[in-house]
Amino acid sequence: MNTITTLQLKSYLAESSNNLKPSSLSHRIRFIRSLFRWSHEEGIIELNPASKIKEPKVGKRIPKFLTEREIEYLRDACFSPIEKALFEFMFSTGCRIGEIVSLDRNSINWGNQSAIVRGKGDKEREVYFNIRCDIRLKEYLDSREDNDPAIFVTERSPHRMSIAQMRYIIKRISQHAGINKTIHPHQLRHSYANPPVE
Repeated sequence: MNTITTLQLKSYLAESSNNLKPSSLSHRIRFIRSLFRWSHEEGIIELNPASKIKEPKVGKRIPKFLTEREIEYLRDACFSPIEKALFEFMFSTGCRIGEIVSLDRNSINWGNQSAIVRGKGDKEREVYFNIRCDIRLKEYLDSREDNDPAIFVTERSPHRMSIAQMRYIIKRISQHAGINKTIHPHQLRHSYANPPVE
């Protein structure tokens, strides 16, 4: 292994990786760097020829937006008060699912249709929702008989909903809608940030 040079490794990667995706090539490079780093640390080789080999830059995936038609199909597929309220709040505010899970009733300012959410880095920010969301939220809260402070609670034995439970509800809505692709909460966020088009 002492005779292997950085140039030889680069040539090997260039010749053997023509059909690899950038992510697969990055995985291969990490493996090679790990192998040579270990060999160097164990004294098997004097120099590490892989230390200067860098991973390719993997471009960020373009978010998959929902069309206006798909948004309406999803809206029509919300049957229960919680489905309607959760869907409208996600779409109207663009909040992350983790922000919605932690919301309490006293976080809502009905006067100006806003809510204080706690986001990344434990930072608070104010988000606004539309009149449709306002109506659905009030209908949902009025339908509840529990005293849990959380805005969204489980349907059985009401207590604060988990992220997994909230994702399940979004999945259930998408199945009801019959849309031939998986709907994730973050797509509602992307559709909020980028108004859907046909």
